Amino acid sequence: MTLKSVKQVEHIGIAVKDLSISNEIFSKLLKIQPYKQETVESEKVNTSFFQTGETKIELLEASSPESPIALFLEKKGEGIHHIAFEVDDIYAEMDRLKSEGFILINDKPKQGADNKLVCFIHPKSTNSVLIELCQSIPCNHIGIEGT
Repeated sequence: MTLKSVKQVEHIGIAVKDLSISNEIFSKLLKIQPYKQETVESEKVNTSFFQTGETKIELLEASSPESPIALFLEKKGEGIHHIAFEVDDIYAEMDRLKSEGFILINDKPKQGADNKLVCFIHPKSTNSVLIELCQSIPCNHIGIEGT
């Protein structure tokens, strides 16, 4: 039996200028509060997560002018930044996608928000959509880029 490559849409990432204002907007819209807020130092970003059924909404605010989110906001303004897909084995998926000709932004998975290993596929490979692959990891996992 072969495992499915992609399990589900894990979250949709939305770039925002002000996380506290956006938290208020999405709390009113969804009638829930964010279940988690954290800073991801490796990506220079502050995040908030809202759970909506099986899928999450991740709000992303730059914590530094050098953040990829700061650059995105400067070029495109607020809005959808990426779509994340959950996978069982991020290493196998990275190898498979490279063999299929996709361009990966990072060579190794990084520690991302919400206790995930993450890797990004360059939008040049995916019709201008930034795709994130993510895999849940144990809290004590070591040897990951960005930890």
